[in-house]
Amino acid sequence: MSIQSHGHEHEMEPQYGLPERLPAGEQLLWQGSPDFKAVALRIFHVRKAAIYFAVLMALRAGLPLADGGSLTEALVSLAWPLPLALTALASLLALAWMTAKTAVYTLTDKRIVMRIGIVLTLTFNIPLRSIRSASVRQAEQGRGDIVIELSGPDHIAFLHLWPHVRPWRLARPEPMLRLIDDAAGVAALLSQAWAASADRSLPAAAASLSDPGQAPLGKPTPAVDTAASRPSALWQPSPT
Repeated sequence: MSIQSHGHEHEMEPQYGLPERLPAGEQLLWQGSPDFKAVALRIFHVRKAAIYFAVLMALRAGLPLADGGSLTEALVSLAWPLPLALTALASLLALAWMTAKTAVYTLTDKRIVMRIGIVLTLTFNIPLRSIRSASVRQAEQGRGDIVIELSGPDHIAFLHLWPHVRPWRLARPEPMLRLIDDAAGVAALLSQAWAASADRSLPAAAASLSDPGQAPLGKPTPAVDTAASRPSALWQPSPT
């Protein structure tokens, strides 16, 4: 069973987040979406952009004052750049809100379903047996990303997935469940479902991995340093 993609069907989906109702015998384990605030700060970097524009506005207003101008002249100098800056920030916030609102991740006992896209809604079905390995990267307040590495020839184009994809993995894109609540709990569900999907045993996390916050497969991964750039491994099965 290969990865399946469905086109623009959001407005007609028969079951929330899914292109069709779950077949008999398939169990829904979890559904969730990215957190809007976290998406705004960590993907679209709204805080950094606001600081950048604030510095520019301060410099812009400071030049007339430094030349002996009045406060009125300083404010007039912001007449056109300030609205542009506010429009840019509003656009980033709107993109973050739409990204979080339109994305729905679904985990069943057989697959992961990613319904993503703002203008063009796409749905990707990723069978659990097509997953080679997975890892979790913790953020603040229990939120985090779950990275999925696909096995075999299956892959999804980077641009089709963005921003629900691991950054800079262009040749072999790795889908990501971005900034979901209770990432450790969802990771545990995924670990257990992946193992059960092929009647696998639950192997311990590889001892050679050095990332903090690792745990045996099937147990929630404890919080790690939010500054850590590498995800901690959930499992790394041997190729079959």
